[in-house]
Amino acid sequence: MSPHSLTRQLFSVNVIVSALGYFVDSYDIVLFSVVRMASLRSLGVPEDQLLNVGVHLMNLQMGGMLLGGILFGILGDKRGRLSVLFGSIFLYSAANLLNAFVTSTEAYGVLRFIAGVGLAGELGAAVTLVGETMSKETRGYGTCLIAGCGVSGAALAAYVGGAFTWQTSYVIGGLMGFLLLLVRIRVTESTIFLQMRRTLVPRGRFFSLFTDRRRALRFLQCILIGVPIAFIFSIFLTLSPELGKALGATSPIVPGKVIMFYYIGQMIGDLSSGITSQILRSRRKAVAGFLSVSMLLIVHFLFTRGRDSSYYYALYFALGISFGFWALFITIAAEQFGTNLRATVATTVPNLVRGLIVIVTSIFQVLRPSVGVVNSALILGIGCALLAYSALLFIPETFGKDLNYIET
Repeated sequence: MSPHSLTRQLFSVNVIVSALGYFVDSYDIVLFSVVRMASLRSLGVPEDQLLNVGVHLMNLQMGGMLLGGILFGILGDKRGRLSVLFGSIFLYSAANLLNAFVTSTEAYGVLRFIAGVGLAGELGAAVTLVGETMSKETRGYGTCLIAGCGVSGAALAAYVGGAFTWQTSYVIGGLMGFLLLLVRIRVTESTIFLQMRRTLVPRGRFFSLFTDRRRALRFLQCILIGVPIAFIFSIFLTLSPELGKALGATSPIVPGKVIMFYYIGQMIGDLSSGITSQILRSRRKAVAGFLSVSMLLIVHFLFTRGRDSSYYYALYFALGISFGFWALFITIAAEQFGTNLRATVATTVPNLVRGLIVIVTSIFQVLRPSVGVVNSALILGIGCALLAYSALLFIPETFGKDLNYIET
């Protein structure tokens, strides 16, 4: 394919809107973690209850994302990729705008749940839409562009949350989403989906993923590839101050800075992993390579003692690059299944991985009293990596696969 044709595909309205949608999505997902303390104090939550209330609100958001992942996935295959793309953007933008005006933790919790439902749909729909509208040889470039642009929204959330009040930060996120909806008129639906919709093929049947052993195994393998991402978020990002203290950091590690450096690195990593998969002509090899580097960095991190926080921030930046296969792993999931189940899988898989954060954190809490913070993180990291490697070893390669087929 000529460079001109590739450039035309990459800068199509579909790709640009999908990338900007994920930009706002990432901003809103991370923003709560950044403004959690300030917003809860403003609502009058006592200091000794900040952690418990914050965890409760985060669990409500994650619960919303699990529910939204299934609902929007089914809708994506039944009603179309565009209906999910813009429906999810509208829902989480409205919820986050209203978050700026809450006066109680109860209202805060309801809106975090609604925002979670909306946040669940955008990326899966975007990856599916772009994968079906670009050529099979170049769609990897499109999904990595979505991820690279999108993840920078998380870095922006880290900056905005520290530079403005928590109310203003939520208003900015909500308005960005509504501004994005203004350009929706020029986005076109997937031709592959439109062709499939004219048939009588059953679409978006979530439980049909489990009625065939091989199909169920592929679905499980897609989830397992993302387990290390659940690990890095739940342990290395969420518990960064505790890790720094256990490693004897000479200055405190600030969570906001950790998020900023990590997501700047992930922006680079998502672009790099997508390009690497195109060069290697293999999704599996690209993910395996990035995962291997990430495990080496985790071991180095956990055996590095008594350094200044700036050194650990540099390691978080490097970890962000090495874990920059988030969109690539969703691309693998989308390419594993036919058009009548593709959006269902591409939307549910990342949200099930996010849901695994609760399980990973619980295992960490069980291990911590007996082996300590550092060893618990090391054991969990190795275990999660082994699960991902086992899935990559047996899952079919999908680079260059024709996506115009259905699951029977």
